[in-house]
Amino acid sequence: MKQIFIVLLIIFGNSVFGQVLSQKESSPIHQLRIYEIPKENKQVFLDRFRDHALRIMKKYGFTIVSIWESEYNEKTEFVYLLEWKDENTMKMAWERFMADEEWKEIKARTAKQYGNFVNEIEDRTLKLTDFSPEKRLLK
Repeated sequence: MKQIFIVLLIIFGNSVFGQVLSQKESSPIHQLRIYEIPKENKQVFLDRFRDHALRIMKKYGFTIVSIWESEYNEKTEFVYLLEWKDENTMKMAWERFMADEEWKEIKARTAKQYGNFVNEIEDRTLKLTDFSPEKRLLK
């Protein structure tokens, strides 16, 4: 009887442990992007992001959770949160997006027409803690 209990404990324990590892490995990561944008080009920046960047990002699998505007320390900011399957997926998507010929042409054309669009970019990769109340935003 004791041996059966030990065998069941080992089987059940491995199953639960495997599920915990699997959940941890499959937890998405998030990316917080904060752009400081010149006030004089705010609307042009927003239009370009809405009309072009979003469409092209979608082509490369970007999942945008939410987008905000912020005023911080007298700076105009554009902030958005992305969700990714994992870091490799994030890196590959960004490489494809930045190499996209249409995006490069749009950036060059709008920069020539309006000047500087972004003063500074903060880019942070966020990993969920095991006690985070919200585990999934991806469908």
